[in-house]
Amino acid sequence: LSRMSNCLPKLTTVVLSHRLRAPFIVTISFVFFASVMFCWRTGEDAEGQLYSLPTQSRCKQFLPYLPRPTSDVPPPLTGNMFFVETSEQTSPSYLFTCSVESAARTHPETRVVVLMKGLANNNASLPNHWAFSLLSCFPNVEIRPLDLPELFSGTPLAKWYLQSEHQKEPFFLPVLSDACRMAIMWKFGGIYLDTDFIVLRNLKNLINALGMQSEHLLNGAFLSFKPRHEFMALCMQDFVENYNGWIWAHQGPKLLTRVFKKWCSISDILNNMSCKGVSVLSPEAFYPIHWEDWQKLFEAISSSKLHELLKNTYAVHVWNKMSHGARLEITSQALLAQLYSQFCPAT
Repeated sequence: LSRMSNCLPKLTTVVLSHRLRAPFIVTISFVFFASVMFCWRTGEDAEGQLYSLPTQSRCKQFLPYLPRPTSDVPPPLTGNMFFVETSEQTSPSYLFTCSVESAARTHPETRVVVLMKGLANNNASLPNHWAFSLLSCFPNVEIRPLDLPELFSGTPLAKWYLQSEHQKEPFFLPVLSDACRMAIMWKFGGIYLDTDFIVLRNLKNLINALGMQSEHLLNGAFLSFKPRHEFMALCMQDFVENYNGWIWAHQGPKLLTRVFKKWCSISDILNNMSCKGVSVLSPEAFYPIHWEDWQKLFEAISSSKLHELLKNTYAVHVWNKMSHGARLEITSQALLAQLYSQFCPAT
């Protein structure tokens, strides 16, 4: 703008000395000025500009090579992929958005359902946030309200949820998330993923399965079960009967571990990773980076070593509880940066 202001005296001189050309010059100057102002305003509020674009052109601009379903038949209600946000948060983080994008890209034929509690009491359209705008470009992504009373109805968790004293417990939100995933798997089946995963490959071949976090502990950040499976019913039953919301992981990883041991009548998981139709996958499948080593996600690694590390990995758990305060250069060779650029490039 300052440069353009310097040009105005010269423009005035030209107009005065060339009266016959004045209307033409003034018109061109006006168009130029309007263009500069438009670019300046859009640069001032890039997120607002993202929303002002028509959906079709916006999606082509940011997702030029978007995978599309090869079938026109809508997917069934069961067998979806589910992400859940149990807080009132309606501003998805970059990692949250990356998780959904990577799942949508690796599963173009599967409906990816994002359930958010913060939308349950709002009948209006989605909040004006870049993540919703981006994810709306994926034809297989659906963002819906998380209606907890409806989800828990008809399950052992319904009575537990109505007891308001639980909301005062220090780990209530993680515990609520544990309850949601069990109810979803039992009612609808399909695949559940925490919102701090980066999905590397298709998971549809994994049925009635969960992942091992360490040699002696299972983890429910990934679950894949058929609807109404007895194992999930036992998990909900144990959730209520042995409830303790004051111990970290008691209602999550520790619950799944003790239920699986009962399911298989075993004391050692490592030597008994499959029984009665339920399979436990080794740590490298979903937890190739141990939670105590989460800093490795932000360390540089060669592409060859990264390939070797993840050759048997379906999805990488980023351990957001530990890593959420860390930052990285997205153009670096950090492990996480390489995963972002390859599996959620739009994010």
